[in-house]
Amino acid sequence: MVLGLIVICGPTATGKSSLALALAEKLGSPILSADSRQVYRHFDIGTAKPSRADQARIPHHLIDICSPRQTLTVAEYQQQAQQLITQCHAQGQVPLLVGGTGLYIRAIVEGLQMPRVAPQPELRSQLQAQGQPYIYQWLQRVDPEAAIHIHAHDQNRTLRALEVYYTTGIPLSQQQGCRPPSYPILCLGLDHPQPEQYLARLRYRITTMLDQGWLAEVEGLIKTYGADLPLLDTLGYREMKQYLRGEYALNLAIEKAILRTRQFAKRQRTWFRAMPKIHWLPTVSPTLISQAWHYIQPYYQGWHDPLEQ
Repeated sequence: MVLGLIVICGPTATGKSSLALALAEKLGSPILSADSRQVYRHFDIGTAKPSRADQARIPHHLIDICSPRQTLTVAEYQQQAQQLITQCHAQGQVPLLVGGTGLYIRAIVEGLQMPRVAPQPELRSQLQAQGQPYIYQWLQRVDPEAAIHIHAHDQNRTLRALEVYYTTGIPLSQQQGCRPPSYPILCLGLDHPQPEQYLARLRYRITTMLDQGWLAEVEGLIKTYGADLPLLDTLGYREMKQYLRGEYALNLAIEKAILRTRQFAKRQRTWFRAMPKIHWLPTVSPTLISQAWHYIQPYYQGWHDPLEQ
């Protein structure tokens, strides 16, 4: 039996976790999260972190591995993920790498060579004080190649690129390369074909999060870590924080969160569509699991079809 890796990726709110759970149960596989916010403890509801019940059904890894006050670098994530994949193969398992953080997935699938530069909090603070427009312009000067691949509003990646440059004296783009793993990799991408239905799906998702106690979660995070915690300015959390501060009515905060999520999903689509060898599946298909298995079976000859059990 050839052991490899199954990747399930795509924009947010397209059913990646549900498909992964179904396949993981059929295959006896663990799930490795590829979500850059689910790695942080206490950010649960707003990141759609797998429930305790789901985590009890199927082993999940790379979730709750970092304090919100820390910064997990892509290199650190990559190292932990690669170690887990090796352990899974040693146990005769084919893990599922599941999530929407494109850089995490590329780090594993393409074997990106990441500079081992620890976070520099003081340097980051000084750069942040200059404002995102200025530091992005500065990145365009010192590392134009890296700037091409970083969105002008992506502060985290802008800071990281400048952090690497100032720490090593070498542009990030000159320190990166690829060393793909030798094992076979199957990439399945999920997306919603109907924009209006996707919008309804986002609205339902946010409403459900609120029903689950998202506002109480945000209040607790502000009380514990302070309102200036960078993670509280990420997707959805910023809007809920603004509502709690009285800056917006709740319905307006929800609409703003939906708008930002749609914009984010558009960037995710652009990112993943640029990756080769992803087999795209419509998330609304009633035969989604069967379609996924259609691609899985040729990669792992010798497995019986779990759908026939």
